[in-house]
Amino acid sequence: MTQRLATGDSAPDFTLLDAEGNKVSLSSLRGGNVVVYFYPAAATPGCTTEACDFRDNLASLGAAGYRVLGISPDPVRKLAAFSEQESLTFPLLSDEDHAVAEAYGAWGEKKNYGKTYEGLIRSTVVVDAEGRVALAQYNVRATGHVAKLRRDLGIDR
Repeated sequence: MTQRLATGDSAPDFTLLDAEGNKVSLSSLRGGNVVVYFYPAAATPGCTTEACDFRDNLASLGAAGYRVLGISPDPVRKLAAFSEQESLTFPLLSDEDHAVAEAYGAWGEKKNYGKTYEGLIRSTVVVDAEGRVALAQYNVRATGHVAKLRRDLGIDR
């Protein structure tokens, strides 16, 4: 299992392609707070619920000084279709080799219907303006996660 990040850790930098094929680097967003959330697969029920929840809360997160990046092992093509279908207005990034997920502790052993396998662990890491982990949450639930995250960050509606 990969090492999980904790508050105060230096957030690993990364550069990934977004749904439009543009490079996005965490370091280019330094100076502001970034919510980096990892989800297993675009266009699946739980991931759609979570993505739409982030979309619907994007304005209030932005007003509180947070940008949102979604990361999955999906190829750019699939992310583009998902983003368009759900009218997502924040970057979805492709981590096909799951190197970034591993660096963030979001890749590891999972169990589903009695089977054990390696996969993406639904996780959220908030990176502060200096590039340090402000909050790290692992094994989060898709439904209600953004509301809990808002509470944990002290963002009121």
